[in-house]
Amino acid sequence: MTFNVTEVLSDFTRRYVELWQEKTGFPPASRELYGIPSPCIERTGDGVVHWLPRTFSVQEKLSKVEAALEIRLQDSIHDYYVMQFAGDMTASFEGQSFSLIQVWSEDDFIRLQENLIGHLITQKRLKLSPTVFIGTTDSDMGLISVCNLTGQVIFEQFGSDNRETLSPDLASFLSAIHPVMS
Repeated sequence: MTFNVTEVLSDFTRRYVELWQEKTGFPPASRELYGIPSPCIERTGDGVVHWLPRTFSVQEKLSKVEAALEIRLQDSIHDYYVMQFAGDMTASFEGQSFSLIQVWSEDDFIRLQENLIGHLITQKRLKLSPTVFIGTTDSDMGLISVCNLTGQVIFEQFGSDNRETLSPDLASFLSAIHPVMS
């Protein structure tokens, strides 16, 4: 079955929001994003911000990252990062929890691009094949990333060539993960 990244990310986000609303009666909440402006904010209080996803689309997508490194990123990576504004979402894959990185605001999109450039420069300096992170794990250096050469979703340790393939592509990975309340 062929999946579209934007469709499966939208479906996962819907399931994540529904889980929060079912368990708490409120949209997803974040302490980390409290006080940071975003079009996603529904309400704030008690040191948390409740949010709902908002449509986000930019013409240039991640072209600044591509230009800075003279690299062409996988289309799935562009689709993933420019589909929506949302808070980071906790998910599980084969029993392992991780946080899906999302874009919170236009300012956050600029910061994300800077972080991606730094990540890719580090990989180039270490002579590692290029990856683009989409998630973080409980381990300080553990990342869920998309291999820019193959499109596979992998688990990697930052700065290391030790990588484990999790899924053949991003859309399949997103369709296989489950929302978790953080």
